Amino acid sequence: MSARPIAYLTRRETFSACHRLHSPLLTDEENLQIFSKCNNPNGHGHNYTVEVTIRGPIDEKTGMVMNLCDLKLYMEQSIMNVMDHKNLDKDVPHFHHLVSTTENVAVFIWDSLSAHMANPSLLYEVKIFETEKNIMIYRGERE
Repeated sequence: MSARPIAYLTRRETFSACHRLHSPLLTDEENLQIFSKCNNPNGHGHNYTVEVTIRGPIDEKTGMVMNLCDLKLYMEQSIMNVMDHKNLDKDVPHFHHLVSTTENVAVFIWDSLSAHMANPSLLYEVKIFETEKNIMIYRGERE
């Protein structure tokens, strides 16, 4: 039996959300110095683009790494239903005491996808475009 080819499948979604970069572990002055205009007490918004990449062997029977319908559902459950048109700091309990940086949003999405997926070992990468110039990649690594 020959080895099955490994393929990468990526699906993209966009969502809109607002947040305020403010750490409860810092003083108001430190927050303003570190986060600058992103520390605005009224918050600010983004139109985020998220790409989720799955990596795995191509199934001999289906010809797929994962059914795109399943990936779409996982992303809807983990991203769209939870964060689209929300205030991340107020509407998403995970961020009540955690700074809603794009780094932390990427980890949150990874963990949420992992919890919803039938086979989370296929999850390869979460890539978030906060803006056209600011991009965050998370691959589940921890130290």
